[in-house]
Amino acid sequence: MTSRTLGRTPPADPLPLHRLHVAPPQVPPFAMGSFDAFGPDARAGYPHRHTFYEVVYVTGGAGAHVIDLVRRPLDPHLPHLCVVLPGQVHYWERASGLRGVLLLFGEDFLLARPGDRELLHALGERQWLQLPAAPSGGGDDAAGIGSLIRAMGAEFAAKADGYASVLEAYLHILLVRALRLPGARRPDPAPGRAAEVAREFGLLLAATTGAERSVGAYAARLGVSVGYLNEAVKQTTGRTPGELLRAARTLEAKRLLTGSDLGVGQVARRVGFADPAYFCRFFRRETGVSPGDFRRRAATARAATARPDGNGNGNHHVHRTESIDPRRSPS
Repeated sequence: MTSRTLGRTPPADPLPLHRLHVAPPQVPPFAMGSFDAFGPDARAGYPHRHTFYEVVYVTGGAGAHVIDLVRRPLDPHLPHLCVVLPGQVHYWERASGLRGVLLLFGEDFLLARPGDRELLHALGERQWLQLPAAPSGGGDDAAGIGSLIRAMGAEFAAKADGYASVLEAYLHILLVRALRLPGARRPDPAPGRAAEVAREFGLLLAATTGAERSVGAYAARLGVSVGYLNEAVKQTTGRTPGELLRAARTLEAKRLLTGSDLGVGQVARRVGFADPAYFCRFFRRETGVSPGDFRRRAATARAATARPDGNGNGNHHVHRTESIDPRRSPS
């Protein structure tokens, strides 16, 4: 019997980190199932992040989903869809009765369709979509997302010849349909080398959370000059690489200040500042408050809504590893 483990490990990352382990020779690096099938970590109430992508399709329940400090309440009468990207920090707040299906997969699952990474990042930026309810009710949606996910579940359970490529195709269709929904924004398929370099820069910036110390370091990793990177990114996004780098470093600093016990100096080093005093000046300039004030305000706001419930919610110092039996089908 093979198994998948969704668990926290104590790596260099100071935040609780969930990894997706698929026991060989099982392929592809993909798993799906209900909240109950994946266990308590699937509805974790403590800030954490993943090394993998997670597509969340919620059909019922109450509470809120917090992704990168943005709180998205659940509407108990509508289905919801969101994408959690590798590196994003999220948790469930006062969640109860969660129903739905989770799709978990790593970068390797996207090798056949590398363009889907950009679609996933577009949905990850939107974070939370309320889907139109189906006329028949029953918790389904009129956009057909639920029917696609059920078809994926059947394909995943059967594991017939060629099922991996079928799952890849289903995922692509799901992403395209999700980006057609009101409030979603499909990435601009601008042609040309400049647009491609800008897209690669955006993906690299997200993957490294802005930890490189300069735009020049990113240009070197992309194999282009600093001047060309500046021109390509400004032309495509309307913002300079430096502006986007500052935004990425600020976001990662916020994640670490609210989700870890690192000191301000340690956070500074994590996001590429050797001098903590310079980091504090940078953070105040970008946010209007000091790192310490930001951490205190975030802790006060979270304490006002946290509710320990016996399942790890409200406590991010719990350490468990959950194993998933792949023979269990999504509910």
